[in-house]
Parts: sequence; structure tokens; C-alpha cells
Amino acid sequence: MPHSSRFQKVGDIFTNKVITCSKHTPLIDAVKLMRAHNISAIFIAQQQRILGVWTETDCLKLDFTNPAVTSTSIKDVMTSPVLSVPSQQLLSDTALTFHQHGVRHLLVTDNNNVPCGVISITDIVRNQGLDHYLQFRTINDQYTKNITIVPSSLALNEAVKLMRERSEKVILVFNQQQKEHGIITQRDLLQLITRQSEQSVCWDLASRPLYKITPQDSLFDAYKLMLDSQVRHLVVSDKDEIKGVLSLEHLIHEIESAYCSELEKVLVQRDLALQHSQRNLYLANKIIDSSLDGIMITHSNSTIMQVNPAFTQLTGYKEHEVIGKCPSILSSGRHDKSFYIKMWDAINKTGVWQGEICNRKKNGDIYIEWLTIIEIKEPNNSDAIYAAIFSDITERKNAEDKIVQLAYFDELTGLPNRRLFNDRLKMALAAAHRDQHLLAVMFIDLDRFKEVNDSLGHSAGDCLLTLVAARIEATLNEGDTLARLGGDEFVVLCEINKIDAVASLADKILNNLNSPFQLDHVEVGVTASIGAAVYPDDGLDSETLLKHADIAMYRSKDVGRNSFQLFKPSMNARSLERLAMMSRFQHALDNNEFELYFQPKQCLKSEQIMGVEALLRWHDPDLGMISPAQFIPLAEELGLIVRLDLWVINQAGKVLTLWQKEGLVAGRLAINISACHLSQGKLANNIGTMLKHYNLPGSLLEIELTESSFISSFTQAKTQLQQLKKLGVHIALDDFGTGYSALSYLTKLPFDTLKIDASFIAKIPDEYGNSQIVAALIALASNLNLMVVAEGVEQPAQKNYLISLGCNVIQGYYYCRPLTQRQWFDFYRLNDLSASTQPTGT
Repeated sequence: MPHSSRFQKVGDIFTNKVITCSKHTPLIDAVKLMRAHNISAIFIAQQQRILGVWTETDCLKLDFTNPAVTSTSIKDVMTSPVLSVPSQQLLSDTALTFHQHGVRHLLVTDNNNVPCGVISITDIVRNQGLDHYLQFRTINDQYTKNITIVPSSLALNEAVKLMRERSEKVILVFNQQQKEHGIITQRDLLQLITRQSEQSVCWDLASRPLYKITPQDSLFDAYKLMLDSQVRHLVVSDKDEIKGVLSLEHLIHEIESAYCSELEKVLVQRDLALQHSQRNLYLANKIIDSSLDGIMITHSNSTIMQVNPAFTQLTGYKEHEVIGKCPSILSSGRHDKSFYIKMWDAINKTGVWQGEICNRKKNGDIYIEWLTIIEIKEPNNSDAIYAAIFSDITERKNAEDKIVQLAYFDELTGLPNRRLFNDRLKMALAAAHRDQHLLAVMFIDLDRFKEVNDSLGHSAGDCLLTLVAARIEATLNEGDTLARLGGDEFVVLCEINKIDAVASLADKILNNLNSPFQLDHVEVGVTASIGAAVYPDDGLDSETLLKHADIAMYRSKDVGRNSFQLFKPSMNARSLERLAMMSRFQHALDNNEFELYFQPKQCLKSEQIMGVEALLRWHDPDLGMISPAQFIPLAEELGLIVRLDLWVINQAGKVLTLWQKEGLVAGRLAINISACHLSQGKLANNIGTMLKHYNLPGSLLEIELTESSFISSFTQAKTQLQQLKKLGVHIALDDFGTGYSALSYLTKLPFDTLKIDASFIAKIPDEYGNSQIVAALIALASNLNLMVVAEGVEQPAQKNYLISLGCNVIQGYYYCRPLTQRQWFDFYRLNDLSASTQPTGT
């Protein structure tokens, strides 16, 4: 028998549903109610008080020959008073109650003696876990042998009378003609009450076929068959001879025997435990005295009865100073009355409380302790004692507070970090959803902060971030949250009344940042790019809002920095497109998805080919043709622009080698180089390596650079360009007039060619001011002995005007569109003027 079954209580297994009816309910209605709920007992109640009980066993007491029996009031046939058991009573005691009183159902009451459920013999059997025990017990003589067998033709009334006289709960019915047995139980008699037509003979009520078992089978087999068949009686037969009937009550008897045997073992174990109790008490006191945790034991009247040495060490109070005193002597005064009410409420309910509490030492110092209070009660004694076990955790709490500070706040600025900001954002979103108000998230990113770090050092950069944080925080309203996500990225969370308030706040922040910052006697100007997203229009969750605010911030950078952008759905589409390109770009480099197109230039004097510009193109298998205006900035952002330059330089070497092999002489091949490549100081070396690898003269190559390439590092740019000139490479200044346009660069750097941007050419000769600028640029280049190339020529009028100004070369759709390598070969052969297109020193 399992050990744990001894400690099971009625409350663990009872059915918490009490089916009742009034005392005036007709018997037939009460039976129908029982059958509807599939129960074998119904309780009779009046004004929530249980008056009696009627069970299927009581059917034997009825006179079924009386036609009015079904309309009899239930109070006339009920059993009263009703036996009850408390929900905390052990199942072993409850099984004994069933046996002593010969009942099958008991009412269950709670601690207030209020009915709360019903328990039956079947409930006990099914919850005792006796499978292992019953498997080793055979049926043998554990059944009723002298069972009454009546003929099938016997009247039902006679059969009921016979069962009542012999106090039998079951009889067998034999049908001579069919050579078959049936069985009638107390539960079957319920049908006599609910059936409309009177049944005259036993065979009509008998249940069949019979569920049989042999004497050699185990009690567990019988129990399993009863459960599977949902019956409480089995016929015991041996070689087709009926020996008797085994009922559920026989199994209950075996259970009681098992309990008695188990209880005997318990008594023996208790005697052994008593023999060791004194030794255990001695050991317990030794353990208490040796414990490093402070221990205080109090009476139920809250007076201290025992403390250990650790208590004295932790609190400063000696034993004689606290014995007989109240534990409140340690109170720090930092906890209110409700704190202690909740503490003792938990102890009274569960017998234990654990938590942090502030107490005061004898010298007045406040300390934090981890306290466990345990209620200890003896089994037969209602008085309780309480053991308080505690340890000083003040140092640990201080360390935890420091860890929390590091975990949730930025160490440099003291602002909330990403983790704390996300927590606050989630709470703010919940409040915004509940109160139906707007919420804004703003991303703030400093523009060109890296230049401050690189030029003034990281200490100056940290100082600048601290000053920026303070200035932004001073701009915000009370209740707004400013956090630093990392680097030079800040984020603001604020509640707003209308969307216009977001733009107003962003303008205030930008204006406040426009004033220079003082860093170690150096004034530093800072601008910022700000993007914002608003709940609920731009997102319903924190992740979406942050993503959309970030997208809007990047849009601010795209439109020129030092600006504010509110999120728009179109930005998200652009961001997704950008993300798709980012994921494909590295793959494109690795799989050679780039190619060079070629756009020839025309000499205006000879109208012959005067060199070719190589234009980079990217044809993605999924995204299609992608404009350089899209992927060149992407390559710069990903740090892959130099690698892309190297690919172009190597391809230029292959192209020039192929031209020589094919006998194609078309002037210089011009390639575009990024500013980043020039600033790294390796451009001349990389070009020289390519020329040497393909055995090419530098005069066949032209490098096109924009003005931004040498603005940040003029000295290094000059050195690189001079090295390129030594290789014989020609250098062209591209997009002249659209950038910084410092004329001094034209005299200080070794340029050979000046390329006028297409934006100027598009407006000639109709727009006066623009035409004059073009004329001045061509005159300037001529005086400096620079070749002039006009880009974007598309109309005959543009060409004629440029000829009148003395322009050297044109490039654009008017002469030829960019061509694939095959198309360029065809164009060259069609315009085979190679004799006059040799590279010159001009």
C-alpha cells in the first residue's frame, strides 16, 4: 500500500457538487434529477440546511405495488439525519465510518461546518492507489456465495420483497428458455420509479449479459473490470458454474485490512522515532547555536524565548537583553503597519513568510536582512512558536543597486539606457492604449560626430555627448524620457496632445543644439538629424515605433542633416528596399554581378572619339537594374566602397588589355574613384599594382574625382595625385561647380581635365545666368591649360553653344548613350577613327 495514501484527506478527493431537492419534491422527480446528474444519492434541503438523504439503496424500502409510490414526497422516504465528515478527515477514518454505518455516501463539510460536497465509497477506492496491492490478492473467498437466483417469470414486486426480506443488494434472474442469467441491483430498481409502464416480471428489469470473473483472478482484475464496465457487481463463475457475486464492498473490506496493517507499521515507526527524539533535540540545539544565520524563537504571545550566538553578532544584542522582550525592539521604523499585517496574514495562511526587511542594530545602524519566519505547531497542541532566521544582506543590496544602475543607466551620461527605455516605452504604450492618448518616439543622431572623435580625441567626444545630453534634457517637458542607446544616438519618449507638438519639440532641440559647445577652450558646433514616429498612427508596439522613428531619422540624414522628419509609410518602403539591397550587395560583389558600361566622349573640333568613361552598373537577378545613385552610397555605408573601387580598377586593366589585343585605340579609359579610397592613401599604390600586373602604360587611364575627395585631407590627397601623375595617369575633376568649388584647388592639385556638371549644361543656352557660368568655367579652364569636358549634352543647340565657347569635348546622349562592351565594340567599328584618337598630353 503506498505510503502517501495514509495522509490523504477527504478534501483531496471529494466531489464538490451537492445535488439537492426540496422536501416536497415527488419521488419520481428526485430520481430523474439523480439520473440526469449520474449520481446515486440526492440530498433533501430546506433553506440551505440538509434535512436528509435518499439513495438508490432506499429503493428496497418502497412498495412498488402502490401506484402512488412515484408521487410520494421525498421527505416521506428519506433517511435522516445525514451523516457527515469534515473535509480535513483522513480517508482511512472515513473508510471506517462507511463500514461502521453501512452507508455509501457521506456529506462533506468545510471548516465552518457548511456542506461543501459529497464523498462515496467509490471515491475512496479509486483514489487509494492500491493497484499493486490488489494485483497480489486473488478473489478466492472474498465474495458472496449464497446468492439468490429467481426465475425470470417472477413478478418484480415479489423480487423486491425477497431482496428486502433477505437484505440482499443483488439477485440473479435465470431465463430457462434462453438458458441465460441476468442481474438486478439496487440501481436497477430506480427504473421502476421512472418508467411509465409497469414491468411485471424480473426478466424485463434484469441487466445482461453478466460480467464474469473466476476465483483465480486477482482483486485488481475485478476492480479494473468494474471500472471499465461501470458496474459494481461481478458474477464469480468457475467452469460455467456460478459460484456467487463479488461487489465493490468486498474491495472496500480489503482496503480496510490494508489500512490496519499499514497503521501497525506506523505505530512501530513512531516508537522508534520517540527513542531518537531526545538525541534529535540535542542535535537541533547544536545546529542552531552553530548557524551563521541569526535565529530567534518566540512564543505565540510574541515574546522572545531563545536566540543563538549569530543573533548577538548580527544585532549587537546579547541573549539576556532580549529574552522575554518583544521582537519590535529591532524595528527600524521604516515599515508601516500594513507591511506587518500582510506578513502575519501570510504566516497564518501558509505557515511561512520570506522577504527583505529593514531592522535596527543595538548601536542604531539600519541594516537590511533576508528574513524567514516559520510557524511551528505540535500535532496535538494548538499553541504555536515562531522561528525567525535571518542574515544581513546590506552589502549585497548595495552591490545589487550598483548593478541595477549599470544595467539600466548609461554610465557616461547617466541617462536611461536601451533596456530601461524599452521598459518605459512598453508601460507608456499600455497607458496610451488605456487612456487613448498620443505618444511620440524621437530618434536623435548627431551629425558627423566621428569627426569630433577623430580630430579631438575620444575624451572630447565623451564630454560633448554629456553636454548634448544635458542640453536636450533641458528642452524636454516633465515626464518625458531621454535615453542614450549608444554612440551618438539618443531617443526621446514623450506624451503629446497633437502631432504638431512633435515638430515643435524637434525644432526646439535643433535650435538648442545649434549653439557651439565649449570643449577644453575649443568651440565645437553640433547638428543633429531627428526622426519621429507617433502612436498609434505609426505603430502599435514598441518595436514598430522604434523602427519607424529610426527610418525617419535616416531620412533626415538623406535630405541634408540638421533637420527633422516625421515617419511616412513611403519611408518604410524605401527602408525595406535599402535593406534588400544591403543583403544583396555583398553577394553581388562575391558573384560578379557588376559590369562596366562605356560612354564615349566626342572631340568638338574633329568630331571623333576622344576617350571613354567606364560607368559601373549592377544588375541584380531579383531586384533588376539598380542605379549607381542607390548602391554607391550603400557601398560607402557598408564600408565596401574601396573594395568596389578595386573591382573597377581591375576591370579597367582587363578592358584596356582586351582593347590592345583587338587593336582598338579609343583614347583614355576614365574610371570614377571614391573619396574614401583617396583618403586611405593607397590609391596610387593600387593603380600602380594594376598597371604593372597588366603591363599597361598609365597614359591609357584617367581617374575622375569629385571635390569632396580632397576636402577633408588636402595634403594627403595632393601626395596621392602627384604619385598618380608620376605613373602617367591623367586626373579629371568631376562634377565641377556642384560642390565646394574652391578655385585654389585647380592651381594646387595636378588636374588635367575639368568636367562641367550636367546640371549646368541642361540650362544652356536659354538661361542667361547659367550660360554665363558655363562660359566662365570654360574660359577659366582654358587659361589654366585644362581640357574641358561638358557632361550631359543632349541637344544640338547645346553642342553648338559649347563650340562657340571653345569647349574641347562633350559627353552625353547627343553623341552616345552608355553601352555594353559588345555595343561599344560595334559603335567603335562603325566610327573607326582610331588614327585620331590617340591619348594626348593635353
